[in-house]
Amino acid sequence: VQLQASGGGLMQAGGSLSLSCAASGNIFSINAMGWYRQAAGKQRELVATITNDGRANYADSVKGRFTISRGDAKNTVYLQMNGLKPEDTAAYYCKAQIRSSLAMGVVLDYWGQGTLVTVSS
Repeated sequence: VQLQASGGGLMQAGGSLSLSCAASGNIFSINAMGWYRQAAGKQRELVATITNDGRANYADSVKGRFTISRGDAKNTVYLQMNGLKPEDTAAYYCKAQIRSSLAMGVVLDYWGQGTLVTVSS
C-alpha cells in the first residue's frame, strides 16, 4: 500500500493551494483519510479528516479556510487551502486507515510522504 501526495509549493499570504493524495496497492477498503502538518521545530498536528461517508473534521486554526474532500473512488483525498497565512507553513502529510487485501483482519494507518507548503507574508 502506498500513499502518494502532491501539490503544495510557495504562495503569498491570502492565496490558495491544493493538495491531493492517492492511495494505491493491495487495498480492500479505506476508512478515514486526513491531512496533518508539521512545522519546523513543532509536533505534527491534525489539519482535517474525512470519513468514507463524507463527514469532515477540522482543526480550529483552519476552519472556514480549508476544505477536505474525497474523490469518487474514495481512494483519493484532497485539501483545498484558501486564505493562506504564514503560520500555515509546514510539511503536510496525508494519512489513511486502510484494510489491506493481504491482511484483511487489521486496519492500519498509512502515511504519505510530506509535501511542503510555504506561505510568505
